[in-house]
Amino acid sequence: MIATGQRAKGWGFVAPALIWTLAFFIVPFIVMGAMSLATLDGRNLIWGVSFDNYASLAERRFLWRAIVVSLEITVTVTVVSVLLAYPLAWIIAFNVPARWQRLALLLAILPFWTSYVVRSYAWLLVLAREGVVNQTLMTIGLIAEPLTLANTRFATVTGFVHFFVMLLTLTIYANLVQLSPNYRRAAQDLGANAFQTFRHVILPLTLPGIVTGAFLTFVLCIGDYVTPQILGGNTELTVPQVIMVQLGRRADFPLAAALAIVLMGIVTLAYLAAARWLRLDRL
Repeated sequence: MIATGQRAKGWGFVAPALIWTLAFFIVPFIVMGAMSLATLDGRNLIWGVSFDNYASLAERRFLWRAIVVSLEITVTVTVVSVLLAYPLAWIIAFNVPARWQRLALLLAILPFWTSYVVRSYAWLLVLAREGVVNQTLMTIGLIAEPLTLANTRFATVTGFVHFFVMLLTLTIYANLVQLSPNYRRAAQDLGANAFQTFRHVILPLTLPGIVTGAFLTFVLCIGDYVTPQILGGNTELTVPQVIMVQLGRRADFPLAAALAIVLMGIVTLAYLAAARWLRLDRL
């Protein structure tokens, strides 16, 4: 009776999470998977098992191009964000006095306090032909005519990096502050210079934070619709943009579902790669 009561109490604690996961993840995913195997005849949805929607990804160049563009932008944003976030996290962790580090982190995450849409439109104004960047470059004489910065991939990457550098800074900082100063002292006692200490001691110990932050950046970036839509100007469509086109203009729900499944597959592969690396790193 006691074991049964404890088991019932355990299920009572777990049930809300299970119901939530079932209702808002598993069931929608099953419906989306079934929808991706359906076909569209005019405006009539025909349920069945057809892989025509997935075949379209290879046959229609703009669909395949959207996947490639999404991956190129996401990888670029992830790499640039890591390269910018690591020095910032290092400065906050080792060069800012401990009593000021919380303030420095607060200032670093200020962009999170601004609406995502507002932040994207702000970058659109900054990068416009009459924006701050072009006006400054023309004023100091570096360019004679405004550059085309807005509505480009550069603008999309810039908007993403502005956001994700802050996220990566937090994850890397959390690893850096946990490192004991004795690691660096031991490396110096063994004759290692500053670069060798960083390469062989600090960097390997902080790679879990980098990998975790890079994975979060990858997931959030590749599935984002707002920033490419506002800053990219539809010059290059990403997968989320193509999905919205299929839903809003063509009402092609099966093809949109197939694209969403492919997007989830890419994210799953990224997760498996990150998880495998983290497991191997612990061995």
